[in-house]
Amino acid sequence: MTLRQIILDTETTGMPVEEGHRLIEIGAVELVERRLTHRNYHQYLNPGRVVDAGAFAVHGLSNDFLENKPRFAEVVDEFLDYVRGAELIIHNAAFDVGFLDAELKRAGYPPLAEHVDLVTDSLAIAREKHPGQRNSLDALCRRYQIDNTERTLHGALLDSEILADVYLALTGGQWDLSFENPAETATGGQAALGTIRSDRPRLRVIEPEAEAATAHAEWVERLQQADEGFAWPRPST
Repeated sequence: MTLRQIILDTETTGMPVEEGHRLIEIGAVELVERRLTHRNYHQYLNPGRVVDAGAFAVHGLSNDFLENKPRFAEVVDEFLDYVRGAELIIHNAAFDVGFLDAELKRAGYPPLAEHVDLVTDSLAIAREKHPGQRNSLDALCRRYQIDNTERTLHGALLDSEILADVYLALTGGQWDLSFENPAETATGGQAALGTIRSDRPRLRVIEPEAEAATAHAEWVERLQQADEGFAWPRPST
């Protein structure tokens, strides 16, 4: 079965959702078998209410800018077609899912969980892998040497692109080695390669049996005497 994942982020008029705050932007990128397809989803939304000053300072989306954008109910079918059956990867998923569920309810649709295969919280993965450390998106970018210099303000599509790189680094270790078919990243960067822990258990060394060692020595001797096909320098005589 093909692995299809959607990396998703949202922006809102403020918080919490229980006080009637609404979605104003949804951004998402698609991974198939852990590779970016560039089949993105991006939509600004008219929330039908004022954007809080604190939220505006974070994302820079003004009431005037959003005034002529569609309402969520106008684009809900397109959005659900995009995410349907996929695994969603969201940083601090409870926040975004809460807002999406509220919008779906207003539009007369079941909760998000009934449309997708799974919702995975990348923040929970980061906290498990790096306990006691900062695990914000910016902190993870610094830890994995992922370029986020364009992130002067939060934006749902840009943040989902950055999160794609972070998620691949979190869950894959050496995920971009730039060989014949390198794993493509959203920002074009490469994840830092992990180091081997000094306190790792010693590897078990299995010595060959005497018969196998003798056979190998005879094989090497035959190669050394051959006129061609010897792949490493001959020993000096």
